[in-house]
Amino acid sequence: MQIKHVPLAAISLAGLASSQGASGTGQTTRYWDCCKPSCAWTQKTNSGKLIGTCSKSDTPLNDNGATRSGCDSGGSAYMCSGQSPWAVDESLSYGWAAVRLAGQTETTWCCACYELTFTSGPIAGKKMVVQASNTGGDLGQNHFDLALQVSCLLSATRSLRSPVAGVGIFNACTTQYGAPSNGWGERYGGVSSRSACDSFPDHLKEGCYWRFDWFGGADNPGVTFKQVACPAAIVAKSGCSRNNDAINETPTGPSSVGTWTPAATGSASV
Repeated sequence: MQIKHVPLAAISLAGLASSQGASGTGQTTRYWDCCKPSCAWTQKTNSGKLIGTCSKSDTPLNDNGATRSGCDSGGSAYMCSGQSPWAVDESLSYGWAAVRLAGQTETTWCCACYELTFTSGPIAGKKMVVQASNTGGDLGQNHFDLALQVSCLLSATRSLRSPVAGVGIFNACTTQYGAPSNGWGERYGGVSSRSACDSFPDHLKEGCYWRFDWFGGADNPGVTFKQVACPAAIVAKSGCSRNNDAINETPTGPSSVGTWTPAATGSASV
């Protein structure tokens, strides 16, 4: 159930300040392929913790990363719908992304959090704090592939992606949710209107609506970014946090943050 947002000083961006972590300018794309994220395998973080995965019925596995990915033959571990983006207020959202950073490896970014400030498109000036849940081996440098439901999108670890996204070689959404072989909407680009999200499985609708509500239907906006301590509300959903390294990684703020909803829901399209 969505909750009207009440401003909380404890989750202000001031509490997410970066010290000496990664920062710079970058780019974004978007994906949701339902496959087990790379950061859900063991030995990817300095804490030994990992991103949680779910069963075909979207139930947490709590298997310490042992289950094979639903994108592999005989695998049954999938992305959890609970790791979908949500709006904290009109100018701030939380979520997850596949990441590739210049000069780093997944052992330094898995489960780390980054504050993105969008620099182009209809959301220029808005901010999003994302936790790295996946590794984009095919991404460019300083690239954040936002995990959001606009289709069954390209695998962030093992397949090439179009700049506007689409179904790739690895697609576990057909297995998990019975999605069409090309995903929901267009093969490259996904759905193009908020109303099209109504056809998604119930567990995935909110993430799709978010794209056309808070995200304004933006198409791969540019960003500036800096590493920050993860909000406790993100860690509570993913189950993953890091030990201190380049910055103090102690999670900040409350462990539960409601979803902000606009006064009136529009019908943005792209």
